Amino acid sequence: MGKVTLNVAGMSCGHCVKAVEGSVGALVGVHLVTVNLDEGTVDVDFNSDLVTLEKIKETIDDQGYEVA
Repeated sequence: MGKVTLNVAGMSCGHCVKAVEGSVGALVGVHLVTVNLDEGTVDVDFNSDLVTLEKIKETIDDQGYEVA
């Protein structure tokens, strides 16, 4: 089980939250995704045997946001 907090640039509204939480949350192995707009962070609890951190970052990038 892994847990990570990612700094993500470009998120500013409810649509951003839904886009990130929905896409990352749909990945097999991701248990919980929480976006904090005020801090510009995304917390992800995931099973590292099923999904990689790189795949999570790539999924956020595919939604149009930059993972720092």
